[in-house]
Amino acid sequence: MRTLNKKIKRLLDGIESEVRYTQNYIGKSKLDDRVMQAMATVPREKFVPKYLRISAYDDGPLPIGHGQTISQPYMVALMTDLLDLKPEYHVLEIGTGSGYQTAILAQLCAKVFSVERIVELSAQAVERFSKLGYNNIETHIGDGCKGWPEHAPYDGIIVTAAATHIPQLLLDQLKPGGNLVIPVGVSPLSQSLALVKKDLHGEIEIKNILDVTFVPLIRGEEYENYSLH
Repeated sequence: MRTLNKKIKRLLDGIESEVRYTQNYIGKSKLDDRVMQAMATVPREKFVPKYLRISAYDDGPLPIGHGQTISQPYMVALMTDLLDLKPEYHVLEIGTGSGYQTAILAQLCAKVFSVERIVELSAQAVERFSKLGYNNIETHIGDGCKGWPEHAPYDGIIVTAAATHIPQLLLDQLKPGGNLVIPVGVSPLSQSLALVKKDLHGEIEIKNILDVTFVPLIRGEEYENYSLH
């Protein structure tokens, strides 16, 4: 337990250091206490390949197979903070991946609906959720750009891959008063983390937070072709 506490402290210290370094971009010098508590609670080593568990609490991304990554802890914490979650919220996540970001969200809201295009990653994440007792998560295999309209509208939406533009279908599934957090850019060298706010009248405001690097969001026909391989 003492070793694990040291690892958690290293993770939290890494996040806090990044927040201080980027505070002029993100507009705050600390993240919400609830977010930081969630980051301290979810066992990150359970969401990475066994051979990488020694690095699970470092503040950096790690490969999880299929050309995908588990995001840097700071980025997970920042994107979660930007959603401004409340305990009663229902949230849509595009890109289940390892399930780590999903599990963080599950600590902070009533329900998480998570869409993943890669069957194997989704199955592994579902197994992790079951073993760790996260019972407020529903998963779906599909094209993330289409969202999950059956459960819309959502109080918040988070996208964990970079889109070339903000998908209109996701905007349509966001509740008035909700936030959408999404990396946007046509290449890894020109991506920006966008905070999209929909006001109570349905008007959209977009704020670019800081430069980021994410794997691409595969959509539409690209998704169908990918699933055949």
